[in-house]
Amino acid sequence: MAVTYDVATRAVAKAGNGLGPRTRILLLANTDMTQAELDASILALEAGGTKGVDDPVTVVGISVLTESGVFTTGTTDAVQVAVQGTGVLTAGDDYRGVTGTTMSVIADFDQNPA
Repeated sequence: MAVTYDVATRAVAKAGNGLGPRTRILLLANTDMTQAELDASILALEAGGTKGVDDPVTVVGISVLTESGVFTTGTTDAVQVAVQGTGVLTAGDDYRGVTGTTMSVIADFDQNPA
């Protein structure tokens, strides 16, 4: 049986997502990151800071950027974190007081883009 795909009857591809109102992929980078530094960064994301500057988000996934995919304390330099929440996140160095950790937003899937 042949399967056909009719472009005219399919949805239009556009910015957005089916993951919730807003999902962002963050990069936490710190040379030779320790487990305590990773834990502190995750807690900071979930707790939030100043309203409208660093709002709390829900961490929904963590992926280690190593060949093995395993976090090794004192060795791993970069971790990707998937977060959900519609609040503001401000990227930067020494993220939320975690010395040496830089947070950057590498993808932003917004269900309702402006």
